[in-house]
Order: sequence, then C-alpha cells, then structure tokens
Amino acid sequence: MTDVQILVYDGFDELDAVGPYEVFASAAALGAEIDVSLVTLDERDRVEASHGLRVEPDGVLDDPDLLVVPGGGWNDRSRQGAWREVERGDLPEAVARLHADGTTLASVCTGGMILASAGVLDGRPAVTHAGALDDLRRTDAEVREERVVDDGDVVTAGGVTSGLDLALHLIERLADAEIADRVATELEYERR
Repeated sequence: MTDVQILVYDGFDELDAVGPYEVFASAAALGAEIDVSLVTLDERDRVEASHGLRVEPDGVLDDPDLLVVPGGGWNDRSRQGAWREVERGDLPEAVARLHADGTTLASVCTGGMILASAGVLDGRPAVTHAGALDDLRRTDAEVREERVVDDGDVVTAGGVTSGLDLALHLIERLADAEIADRVATELEYERR
C-alpha cells in the first residue's frame, strides 16, 4: 500500500489539493494500492484554503511514501499560502527532511516554490505556475515549461489544473496506465 499524503496549510489553492485527492481516491476505488489523506504540518482541526474552503485534515504529516505539496498565495504574496509558508520556514524544512529520508515529493503549481525553498529542486528539472517561473529561475532549479516534470523522486507540475495531470501520471507509476485512464474517463478529463 502506497501512503500518499497531501499537505494542506492556510491559503493553499483548493484545486491544487482537492483535484489530486480525487484522482488518488478514485484510483484506490478502482483497485490501486493507494491510501490518500489530507495532512497538516502541525495538529489542526481545520485549515482554510485560498478561496475560503474549510478543510478538516485527516491527521498530521508523518512519513509518507509520496507527499504532494499544493501551492497558492505565491504570485500575489498573500499573507496566507505558499509565500508565507516559505517565509516561516517550517514547511520547507519538513519537506527537505522527508526527502532526505526517502519520501518522493510532488508539487502542484507554486507548491514547487516550497520545494525550491527546501533545496530539493537544486540542479533538477522542475516547473511551477507560469506566474512564478521567474521566481523559480532565481533558484538553482533547471526550469522547464512543461505540464508535468518527472525527475524520479521529485515530480513537479505547472499551474492549478496540472495537478490532475500530475496525479494521473503518478497513478501510472504507482499502479498502471489502465487505472489512470479509467480515472481520467470517470472524471471526464482529457489528459495533457
């Protein structure tokens, strides 16, 4: 069973997390050996996303096989979101520690900036939201302008809806292409 945890924090973009969550949960319902949950860095009863959605997380981040980091609030430097999490530093530190311990990392949208701040994109191909590509270029990442960039133990995706493509790509890796195609069909989503 692959433990997939999606990290949520105040100001995360709803679709960055909920889209991949639905893809992973749908794959599990079709027989993929995946357990997906929404987690926070610290014990929390509720998290508020960037557009006001309130989420009750399933638990606290521990030691997943795959950690998905959503973005949100980076491009406009919101007081809540990825920009704030990078300023605080706790989230990038946790991401770096988990990666060093063998966790595969995936990011959606400006979640890639959290990975860059953690140092895990140094010297690696990566993408983020189009509005943050210049910020990513100021890091040591090798910037690609692709929908999904797979570099083995680090997988990054561009803007918001690319989280669906990221999750479907990861389903192919974790299960198989047939399940990924069945999930895309169920969601009536045309893969890019």
